Order: sequence, then C-alpha cells, then structure tokens
Amino acid sequence: MNAAAAAQQGAVRYLDRGAGRVAYDVRGPEAAPLVVFAPGMGDLRQVFRFNVEPLLAAGYRVATMDLRGHGDSDTTFDRFEDFAAASDLIALIEHLGGPALLYANSMSSAASVIAAGQRPDLVAGLVLTGAFIRNQPSSKALELLMKAALVRPWGPSVWISYYAGLYKTRKPADFADYKRTLRASMRRPGHWKAFQTLVSQLTHAEVEPYADQVKAPALVVMGTKDPDFKDPSGEAKFVAERLRGEAFLVEGAGHYPMTEFPGVVNPKVVEFARTVFGA
Repeated sequence: MNAAAAAQQGAVRYLDRGAGRVAYDVRGPEAAPLVVFAPGMGDLRQVFRFNVEPLLAAGYRVATMDLRGHGDSDTTFDRFEDFAAASDLIALIEHLGGPALLYANSMSSAASVIAAGQRPDLVAGLVLTGAFIRNQPSSKALELLMKAALVRPWGPSVWISYYAGLYKTRKPADFADYKRTLRASMRRPGHWKAFQTLVSQLTHAEVEPYADQVKAPALVVMGTKDPDFKDPSGEAKFVAERLRGEAFLVEGAGHYPMTEFPGVVNPKVVEFARTVFGA
C-alpha cells in the first residue's frame, strides 16, 4: 500500500475482547453518526481505503476494523467464524457509541446480518458487498483441494493468487503495493495459522435465519462478475429480498466492487447513509 493511502488511515487502536484484541481505527467528529467497515476473510481493513473519505466528507464518523487473526488484530482467539466476528462488531459499536451503519465485505456481511439480528438497537443500516449470508454450492473434492492448497509453505502464495483473481475488470493503481502489505501481514507470527483455523471453522449455514430479525434498511452491492457466486446478480437479489432491502449491481466488478469501482459505489453508499441517518 502506498504512502498516500496509509496516511489516510487513522492511528490503530485496540478493543480488548478477553481472548485477544481487535484492531481498529476511527476518524471524524465524535458526535457524528457512526459507520463501521468490516473486511472479508483473508483481507485487511485497508481494503476500504477508497471508501472512507467520501463518508468523512459527508459528515460521518468512520471506523475500520481488522477481523480476528488478521492485520493488526491478535491471533490468540479460539474462534474466528461468523458468530465470533459478529460479537466483535457488536462490541465495537458499543465501545464507540452506536447505532452504526455496518459496511461489510464477503464473510463480514454474514457477521453483520447476525449482529443486526441480535442487536437491532445497535445497527442502523447495512451495506453488504460481495455478500455471503448462506453457503454456496461446492463439491467435497474442491473443499479438500482448498484445504490442501492452503497448507504451508505455499499457502500464503496460493491465497494471494486467488485473491488477485477476485478482481475481474480492473485493479487499483496501488494493487501491487497492497498485495505486498497483505502478504507481509500473513507472514506475521500466528497469522497464517489463524487464517487456516478460520477456513476450517467457516460456514454460513446458520446465518440466513437472522435475516428475519433484521430491522435495519439494507443495501446489497454485488459485482456482476463476482467469481465467488455462480449467479452473482441472482444472489444479490436473493440477499436483498431476504433483508427487504435494495440490490445494487456493479457491471463488470468482481468480489470487491467498492475497490474496483469506488466512483460508482461511493455516491450510492453516501446517498444510502443519508436515508439511514437522515440528511
């Protein structure tokens, strides 16, 4: 990640969760409505480096967090899956003072749905990008292949290669720097083991029922070429219908539409935030 992008990030802070600490940064007026960004599995909070500034400029307080075992967060936890991530989201909103708009990618979309279902008083709205709220069809052979591929010493390289392939039309200008940052993070003591534990624990089978308990408005942002879904447009429509929200398709984008096409996604999210919190 280049120096300009790093300079836009606030100083890292830590939230003690008992078994370890979750890293986050926060910027903006303390009294402003809160937006919390949560990245997907195997990623860093800096993935939202092109999405924070428009919300700050619109008058919001913005926090970005690292998942357990990722980035600057500790690796000392036993649990890393959706429900553990949801508990961290709830704890961070309580710590910073909610309610908050949750802006999530991939696995954190599932965690955000759980958090919104469990604590509707804390979640004012949901922006879900590349959203998982249920398991996707997968063969047993593919699952075994993935587990074998992610074993050291080649595991981090396999993941970085797979990660790069999730950008389907264009990569950010600083993508080579970002990949180096991501690789360096995975090489920190305990981080790759934590990632492997997450892979072994991860299932979205119990997430969907929480959609019925979500009271907050939802915006589902999906790239039309997202390779994590057999039918990305159909999955976006399904998630939006389950949450009684809106699907917003980004033509040509992969699993990270907010990073591939921030100029398309950012205005839509700012508009949505204004409907959530009031202009």
